[in-house]
Amino acid sequence: MHVYQNGTHSLEEYWQIRENNEALLEYIDGVIYMSPSPSTKHQRVSRKLGKAFEEFLDGKSCELFYAPYDIELKSEKVDGTRIVIPDITIICDPSGFTDARYVGVPDLLVEILSPSNQSHDLITKLNLYMNYSVKEYWIVNPMLDTITVYTLNGNGMYEQHDVKVSMGLITSKLFADFQLDLTEVY
Repeated sequence: MHVYQNGTHSLEEYWQIRENNEALLEYIDGVIYMSPSPSTKHQRVSRKLGKAFEEFLDGKSCELFYAPYDIELKSEKVDGTRIVIPDITIICDPSGFTDARYVGVPDLLVEILSPSNQSHDLITKLNLYMNYSVKEYWIVNPMLDTITVYTLNGNGMYEQHDVKVSMGLITSKLFADFQLDLTEVY
């Protein structure tokens, strides 16, 4: 993840930049970040993981969205607005949908690491999503063929629910009946 423009910017400046730009830009604490183009493996993993979630969610009230889809994180317990573009988003509360984006806190977010964005997703976004009380955060590492699932505990902190390398069933705490064999992803 690269800083798009040095310095801090207002939310209004961010939206003006976005209006005239096709890049995937996120806004976190006044900094505008540009997402790298996804690799071939990234795209394959996203498609396979998304397909598994789509099949699981069929007939349920939750919806799945793929990047690029803006999530405007808003919560009563956190000041300010942050705009992120997760690789996969699952939303069960429809009240935050607008024509352009979702405003609120999604239930489950998936970030697929790229060599250039690892620290951003592993540190910045993990802490950001935890502070906004995203119930479950999946970090997918296609370079190591791993998936790590973090869930909020009773104290509002993330703890590892599951971690798998290359093979085995990965599970969700949020969706107790969901499981996926990593051999279907990698």
